[in-house]
Amino acid sequence: MKRLFSHRLVWPIAALLLLIVINTVSRPSFLSITLQNGELYGSLIDILRNSAPLMLVALGMTIVIATRGIDLSVGAIMAVSGAVSLTVIEGSNDPGGLGTVAVAILAGVGVALVLGVWNGFLVSVLGIQPIIATLVLMLAGRGVALLITGGFITTINSDPYQFMAQGYVIGLPFAFFVSLAAIAVVALLERRTALGMLTEAVGINPEASRLAGVRSRSIVWGAYIASGTLAGMAGILYSSNIMAADANSAGLYIELDAILAVVLGGTSLAGGKFSIAGTVIGVFTIQTLKSTITFLGVPPAVSPVFMAIAVAIVVLAQSRRVRGWLSSAGRLARPTTRPDSKVLS
Repeated sequence: MKRLFSHRLVWPIAALLLLIVINTVSRPSFLSITLQNGELYGSLIDILRNSAPLMLVALGMTIVIATRGIDLSVGAIMAVSGAVSLTVIEGSNDPGGLGTVAVAILAGVGVALVLGVWNGFLVSVLGIQPIIATLVLMLAGRGVALLITGGFITTINSDPYQFMAQGYVIGLPFAFFVSLAAIAVVALLERRTALGMLTEAVGINPEASRLAGVRSRSIVWGAYIASGTLAGMAGILYSSNIMAADANSAGLYIELDAILAVVLGGTSLAGGKFSIAGTVIGVFTIQTLKSTITFLGVPPAVSPVFMAIAVAIVVLAQSRRVRGWLSSAGRLARPTTRPDSKVLS
C-alpha cells in the first residue's frame, strides 16, 4: 500500500477523479453522453476535444522541462502558425480544396518548426537562459502574427480546414485523434528508444552527460524544435476551431496551463525525470477544472485567480522545504510510547 501511494501518478489521478466526482454531484448530466447522427456529444466529449491544443503544447513542454528548460513562447508560436495557415488559405483561389488546406497546414507547422529551431539555437548554442531566450519570442511572436495578418483578424470559409477542430471520426472529435497521435509518437520516441534516457541525463546533469559522451546540445536543441512544432500544430487546431486568426488571443496564457499540467503530472521543474502519462492526466485535469469554473459561472476575468491558486498549491507541494516541514510536523504530532521495561529475575 505504501508503494502504491508513493507512485508519481497516484495524486494526479486522484485530483482528476475528485474533479469528476465534484462535477457529477453538482450536475448529474456531466457523465451523460448522447449519440446524434453517429457523433458523440456531452461534457466528457467536449473535454476531449477542447484539451487537444493544450495536450500538444504540454507534450512539447514536458520534453523541454525534462532538459531543465522552459518555453514561454508556445502561445506566440500558436498565433504565428494560425496566422500563416489562414493567410495562405485566404490568398488561395480554392480555399476549400484539400491541396490548399494541406499546403496551409504544412506552412504553418513549418514556420513553427523554424521558430523552435531559433529557440533551441539561443539556448543550446548561445547559452542564453531558457526563460530569457523564449521570452524574446513570446513578446515578438504576436507582433509577427499581426504583421502577417495585416493587423486584422483574418477569417476564412473552408470546410476541410474546419474539420480539423470540429470534425468527427468514428463518433469522436478528430482533434482528439490528433492529440492521441501526438501522444503515441512522443511516447514511442521518449520511452521506446534511448532518447528518453538521454533527455533525462541531460536534465539531471548537463555537464556530466556531456563528459560521458552525450550530445547534450543536440538533445536540448531537439527539445525546443519539438516544442515549437507541437505548438504549431496546436495553433492549427485553435484557428480551425474559431475559423479565424486572432494574433492577440490565440494561445493566450496557454504556456502557463501547459507548465501547470506538466507539473501536476509529476514532472519536476528542476529537470530530469519526466512522465508522459502524467502530463496527459494533468492536461485532462486542467481542462476539467476549466469546465468546472465555467459551470460555476465564474467570470472569465476572474478565472485566472483560480488557476493561480492551483499553481501556488502545486509549487508548494513540489518544494522540498515545505515537504520537510510537513514531515517534521507529522512526526511531532505522533504520540511517543515507551516500551514496557522488563525486569530480569
